[in-house]
Amino acid sequence: MKLAARNAHMMGDAGNGWAILFRAREMIAAGEAVTMLTIGEPDVKTDPAILDAMDASARGGNTGYTDIAGQHALRAEIADRVSARTGLQTRPENVVVTPGGQAALFAAHMALLDAGDTGLYVAPYYPTYPGTIRSGGARAVAVLARPECGFQPEAAALDAAARASGAKTLLINSPNNPTGVIYTRETLEGVAEICQRRDLWLISDEVYETQVWEGAHVSPRTLPGMAERTLVIGSLSKSHAMTGARIGWIVGPEAAVEAVHQLAINTTYGVPGFVQDAALYALRQGAAMEARNAAPYRRRRDIAARVLSGSQAVRLIHPAGAMYVMADIRATGLAGDAFAARLLAEEKIGVMPGESFGAAAAGHLRIALTQEDGLLEAALARLRAFAEARMP
Repeated sequence: MKLAARNAHMMGDAGNGWAILFRAREMIAAGEAVTMLTIGEPDVKTDPAILDAMDASARGGNTGYTDIAGQHALRAEIADRVSARTGLQTRPENVVVTPGGQAALFAAHMALLDAGDTGLYVAPYYPTYPGTIRSGGARAVAVLARPECGFQPEAAALDAAARASGAKTLLINSPNNPTGVIYTRETLEGVAEICQRRDLWLISDEVYETQVWEGAHVSPRTLPGMAERTLVIGSLSKSHAMTGARIGWIVGPEAAVEAVHQLAINTTYGVPGFVQDAALYALRQGAAMEARNAAPYRRRRDIAARVLSGSQAVRLIHPAGAMYVMADIRATGLAGDAFAARLLAEEKIGVMPGESFGAAAAGHLRIALTQEDGLLEAALARLRAFAEARMP
């Protein structure tokens, strides 16, 4: 019996990028003590008050089918939040609730790309990006953001890729996973100019918008001429430590939002009402709760900068946001995947090789700031010593 060809197309030739993570989990399951600095799973847990709101909603009877596009109160809260933060008027009709940011990414590309179309994405990238684009039969094309340009995407490269491929969409992510870079206003104005020149839809993944350590996050939807061609991906996974709740959203033009709604009717059939009520409670706590959740990662960013400062073997890419740091280890002479594999085997420290995030990050490591301060500091010191011992 044959499986659908879309499965092989979705996977592509490069694998899923998670080999080190899976190996680290196997080691932990076998009883080995591994310091996990791999995925962006917050060690800060969901606030008990959010769980109380979820429990009260479920016990109060909100356990049946719900509004598939999202409960009106939650969509209105998201719209008001976006309006207040961006200055761009946003209505509940511009919002659709999804089971997490990943589902939002999938739905956005399904709504905008037909089989055979091309979607662009900026590399380094979150490992699911190319597979998400390919899931609906589209072609995924990476546009490299170069280390020597601070991993900021360049308008000329975007323009060349859009022109050569005939792309219909462009996916970006700022604050960026894996680099910790925040795209500047100048960068985003260049992105906006190319999107309008080449008639591209922009999909802007902004799930790390509450983790900004330096500078400012600019949502490209607010730039002139972009509101009608931008879908913004949002989520409570990082801002409120609700990864397991699977709650996110898309904000965009009403026609695109309605297309995502129609897709949900035939796929997820909505998000559980008690999860939505918990999300509504979380958002109504305002910036104070978000700041509490973000604070440990800002503090650990500073720890990483201090521990790795001055090393010629592990050179930190200055992180302005998000819950990761990226380090250049090319001076060791090892590729990122080889370095990460040896670090895991010899030091029992799990980090993600840059190659998991595309060729643009080859020779780098992504380090998740997801362990308590003392354990993180000790692991980083060992990582530095490991790297410096391998300098030619």
